[in-house]
Amino acid sequence: MSLIFRGRFQLILKLEQICIFRRADLLQTVEKTKSPTAFKKVLVILMSLVAVALLAIATFILIPGEKTVFAGKKPANIGVVSGKLAACPASPNCVSSFSQDAEHKIEPLAYVSSPAEAMAKLKGAIESSAKTKIITATDNYLYAEFTSALMGFVDDVEFLVDDGAKVIHVRSASRLGESDLGVNRKRIETIRVQLNQL
Repeated sequence: MSLIFRGRFQLILKLEQICIFRRADLLQTVEKTKSPTAFKKVLVILMSLVAVALLAIATFILIPGEKTVFAGKKPANIGVVSGKLAACPASPNCVSSFSQDAEHKIEPLAYVSSPAEAMAKLKGAIESSAKTKIITATDNYLYAEFTSALMGFVDDVEFLVDDGAKVIHVRSASRLGESDLGVNRKRIETIRVQLNQL
């Protein structure tokens, strides 16, 4: 992580802490005085603190540079083991066609062409998505990283061709956080629609 980025991130955290402490102090002052003038002063100070916090966030977003603090580390369980992709963790930020529970289960991608043609279409669909990078691609396996536009969160997405069943098994998992707000499921369903249109 670059020193500039680390400094910006620490500045934002410090400003957030100051805002929390200042807000508590100001609310106590208002409770003690209960005067309209004190309330106006508190309101102006709170608005100033919010403005400083928003400015810090805007600076973080707008200043060019690699935002990798939210990328996380590449998981060690990427790849095919015994003909399957890794199981999803207990957290709800993963979907897999190998999962059996409703929270993580997603249907594999069906195809009617040859495996090579299906993989070519899949690569095209992935490459048409913004902020994606194909890391590994073989004749029956593909691993790509999808990065969120705003904060740079990285999701690991894997595809495994099962030519006997004419499906491409999928696994899409967030590296960080507990919930993905349905992003991984939506991504796979979007790819499914793209493949059906090609």
